[in-house]
Amino acid sequence: MLHVTPPANRRLVWYLAMEEYLAKHVADEMFATWVVSPTVIFGRHQVMEAEVNMAYCRANNIATYRRKSGGGCVYADEGNLMMSLISPNTHSEQVFQTFLDRVTHVLCNLGYAAAKSGHNDIMVDGYKVSGNACYAMPTGTIVHGTMLVNVDFDALQQAITPSMEKLAKHGVQSVRQRVANLSTLTTTSKHLTPHKSTIHHPSQIATILHDALCTSSRELTTEEIMEIDRIEQSYLEPAFIAGK
Repeated sequence: MLHVTPPANRRLVWYLAMEEYLAKHVADEMFATWVVSPTVIFGRHQVMEAEVNMAYCRANNIATYRRKSGGGCVYADEGNLMMSLISPNTHSEQVFQTFLDRVTHVLCNLGYAAAKSGHNDIMVDGYKVSGNACYAMPTGTIVHGTMLVNVDFDALQQAITPSMEKLAKHGVQSVRQRVANLSTLTTTSKHLTPHKSTIHHPSQIATILHDALCTSSRELTTEEIMEIDRIEQSYLEPAFIAGK
């Protein structure tokens, strides 16, 4: 697998455009990680005003965007490692579950009591630390993932407005209590001695994942970046963001 190094300090939707471009134009299996300034990204079919606290986001300089795939709202900030796997393999479920297995294995090797949970999540000590989604394309598979390292959970809870159905099913407190940052959890050494986590920044786990999952690396070319810039514009159209 190739490790792709994207440019830093781009909008979240730029990285989604990167995934879209690479899935269509590059035949290799690729893995990339990135972080963004505070952002809420919501699903293709969601009603923005019903899912996002727009007043809070505007007051706190939190960007809001719509993605082209479905699913729910995701809050990201500088404490959240975003992961992208782009594969030419069209057996999307196999690609997805293999990716989750490999990331879980990396966390276990670091001493975390990590395990897959349900279809999309990775848990440590009963807390969700990673949420993931799979997007099947005619040319392959895109996997989006997050790794909570040092996320501002207060901002997350304020920025996203759960639907009444979700509130009735889970409750705000139960949702808040079942997620955790890697930086707050303990690891266990080979001598079964518990230790405080040594992972305090997304760049630390990013390097570990790159080394574990990838055999070589490359940077995006100038031409590829220009084409990704062009694709990004489709995410920035006011009508698209509004869901029209």
